Amino acid sequence: MKRFALIGVGGFIAPRHLKAIKDTGNILVAALDKNDSVGIIDSYFPDADFFTEFERFDRHLEKLRRANEKHCVDYVSICSPNYLHDAHVRFALRIGASAICEKPLVLNPWNVEALGEIEKESKGNINTILQLRLHPAIIELKKKIDSAGEKVHDIDLTYITSRGHWYMASWKGSIEKSGGVATNIGIHFFDMLAWVFGDVKKNTVHLSQPKRAAGFLELQKANVRWFLSLERSDLPFEAKPGEPATYRSVTIDDKEVEFSGGFGDLHTVSYQKILEGNGFGLNEVLTSVQIVSDIRRAEAVGIKGEYHPMLKKIKDKR
Repeated sequence: MKRFALIGVGGFIAPRHLKAIKDTGNILVAALDKNDSVGIIDSYFPDADFFTEFERFDRHLEKLRRANEKHCVDYVSICSPNYLHDAHVRFALRIGASAICEKPLVLNPWNVEALGEIEKESKGNINTILQLRLHPAIIELKKKIDSAGEKVHDIDLTYITSRGHWYMASWKGSIEKSGGVATNIGIHFFDMLAWVFGDVKKNTVHLSQPKRAAGFLELQKANVRWFLSLERSDLPFEAKPGEPATYRSVTIDDKEVEFSGGFGDLHTVSYQKILEGNGFGLNEVLTSVQIVSDIRRAEAVGIKGEYHPMLKKIKDKR
């Protein structure tokens, strides 16, 4: 049984990590979040120690490490805001643990190299969650693309997930802290596409707004038009408050790829792989981090017409 600590236990994605720790037969010994509305812990590890201050959390884990090797933490799961991931991964390595970090591992590609140097000097290692690579439908798709030779495919990626006014007031609405919409909601898709269709040849941004982004990504085996949005009005259906307000679509050569189901247990599968020594490390994340970093720094070239073509296509579905 491995001993875990979790940073950011009050966050949206933390319950999947709690479930994964429990489902893999391990234990959470300590958790940290600046907010104290974390009753979710009781459903998984009611005996875990909880802290709202990083300094006390740090001191507690260091005390465990020095007291007895059996009491030290083996893994630190990181669900904190994106801009803190780098520092919290470093913390995990510093106390002799391995890190399991949510996306994005870091905001900038040069941070990956710096973490690599620290990892070489450390007892633990760095793992990140790239759950789409573990989705059965995506694994099957990669097999088909690999067997098709060098054929270049046409892909449309659309992901719209409605967010309320709170979003822009939170850290997620700050491009310096979240990396912007392409990083915050798009990085898993970009990682998946590059994993399946190969290296990036061209990355063009057409639209760059606080709640929308769109562009063109030329990969070794695919030309990808992509559109990401947090705007409820962009949904191809009328969504009322309280109803599901997410639209996800990936078409390859005008054929829809169905992978909307099966997401619930992918974090558990990710943890199983990590515990077996087969997690996704620094080399696996570099391409997607580079893609979203380039998108964030690019000047949108713009397009003609009232709507971006992807948005017009969505509107026409109504």
